Amino acid sequence: MNGSLKDWARTIKLDVHAIYLAAGDPRTPWYAKVLALCVAGYALSPIDLIPDFIPVLGYLDDVIIVPLGILAVLKMIPPEVMAEHRAAAALAAQRPVYRTAAVVIACVWGAFAALAAWLGYRYFTD
Repeated sequence: MNGSLKDWARTIKLDVHAIYLAAGDPRTPWYAKVLALCVAGYALSPIDLIPDFIPVLGYLDDVIIVPLGILAVLKMIPPEVMAEHRAAAALAAQRPVYRTAAVVIACVWGAFAALAAWLGYRYFTD
């Protein structure tokens, strides 16, 4: 059960990336692009049909509506376009992840935040 759930989540992740890539393809119909935008907007929006603070039901709508929206978008995109973008998404998933670069960028942002805080402290206390 746990392995199949992880496989399903991995497939959904690849399909979402493939849909993102297909949305920029001119061969994708406009209505598929609009529905993809609506599904992404619903998934990222803090406003839900059922608020998340309601136990179980709050997250259940996200677990049902978002995958069903993704499936609907997948049905609207031509199969040859989707196959091409699934292959591209799979290649992108295999690329190495550079955690060192992420740490360096986070340190630079942290240094800038610390500098801004220090300058703000000096400005307002003097």
